Amino acid sequence: MDGTSQNLTTYDSFLRAKAQVEGDHGFVVRDLPDWLFPFQHFLVEWSLRKGRAAIFADCGLGKTPMQLVWAENIVRKTNGRVLILTPLAVGPQTVREAEKFGIETTHCRDGKFGNARIIVTNYERLHYFDAADFEGCVCDESSILKNFEGVTKAAITEFMRKMRYRLLCTATAAPNDYIELGTSSEALGYLGYTDMLGRFFKNDQGGIKVSTGNIIRDAFSGSPWRFKQHAEKPFWRWLCSWARACRKPSDLGFVDDGFRLPELTTETHIVAASRPMDGCLFVQPAVGLAEQRKERSATVKERCEKVAEIVSTDDFCVVWGQLNAETDLLEKLIPNAVQVSGRDSDDAKEEKFEAFQRGEIKTLITKPTIGAFGLNWQHCSRMTFFPSHSFEQYYQAVRRLWRFGQQRDVRVDIVTTEGEADVMANLQRKAEAASKMFQSIVEEMNNELQINRSQKFIRRAELPQWM
Repeated sequence: MDGTSQNLTTYDSFLRAKAQVEGDHGFVVRDLPDWLFPFQHFLVEWSLRKGRAAIFADCGLGKTPMQLVWAENIVRKTNGRVLILTPLAVGPQTVREAEKFGIETTHCRDGKFGNARIIVTNYERLHYFDAADFEGCVCDESSILKNFEGVTKAAITEFMRKMRYRLLCTATAAPNDYIELGTSSEALGYLGYTDMLGRFFKNDQGGIKVSTGNIIRDAFSGSPWRFKQHAEKPFWRWLCSWARACRKPSDLGFVDDGFRLPELTTETHIVAASRPMDGCLFVQPAVGLAEQRKERSATVKERCEKVAEIVSTDDFCVVWGQLNAETDLLEKLIPNAVQVSGRDSDDAKEEKFEAFQRGEIKTLITKPTIGAFGLNWQHCSRMTFFPSHSFEQYYQAVRRLWRFGQQRDVRVDIVTTEGEADVMANLQRKAEAASKMFQSIVEEMNNELQINRSQKFIRRAELPQWM
């Protein structure tokens, strides 16, 4: 090789490294089950070829069967084991899905799984397991990783750090901002969170201050992070090198037959506070978190009574609360309602969720932080909700019911007060921004799918004489 060719090769390698477009770390599979839908077949085949990948697919698109087929192929390839991590109470649901598709799995809570090859457990039980026992790991509802300061995120990332095969699945990949995708990248072994920020984003407040976590919590309320000049296109190219996103099969170029959502009806009920806040003559919108918390605490009785009036005990209904005072009072006001609370043991929570899913409980009361992730409640089409600033909690709560496969129209009753007008406005703004962001992810990623990193140019590049 002459000096010119060697320089070209070195420079090409330099450009490839700067591009951060990730290669393949898995293997090619030709024989996937024919019961997968075409778009699911595409996503599983792609994720196995990548080895370390993320599937950002909406609720009801079959992330669970895709995870199971992915895990089964890793087991066949390596003769090792795969651990599937799920939110609380989703483990038994995953095992039922596996039985339906003929994939052998074991639900394990204590780390003792014998000769099992595909093991399902809850995130809360991860400390019972040794990463050295597994060839691969699946994170169901992986949006838990977005809390980049969380202990859980750190434990999961460390658990998977040396695994060759990793899969993340969620419907809410980044509900607040693009930069939350950095935690998924880090868990998969690609760019670290701070490395991603430094490469693609600029902080208008100066520096990369990720230790406090406060400056990016509400991305659409003035986050200082923005794309660097000319960095947006490379960012999407990098993202689509390890992730795929879709809200319906047609986002990936497939037909939507069988994947059409029923009608969603949302009604907001404004409850009048019995008295204005201390120091005020009239009821006014609460300004700031402190006043909003006071408003919420002062109207617990009025709001819960309104929910009890709305809820029909003749049909299945999920009643979402935010405070212990709300859920405790709702349990007293609604006949035969059952509450799943933080005071319950994990086993008790799972049993109540299972009983609701079996139809043994008509009205279920719980918080989004306990039951809003991963569970499939298609048998239910009614819910009530007390709004908060968390769009992800609201989206996930609605999607337990309103999902592909739901046969009935879904109704959501939001109960709030005049003083919480700013909370509702913020939630609506986040909902619109998150929807726009996800659509941008789909469009930009699809635009980049045709990039061929191995393309060869016909004309030979010529270096200038001074190089």
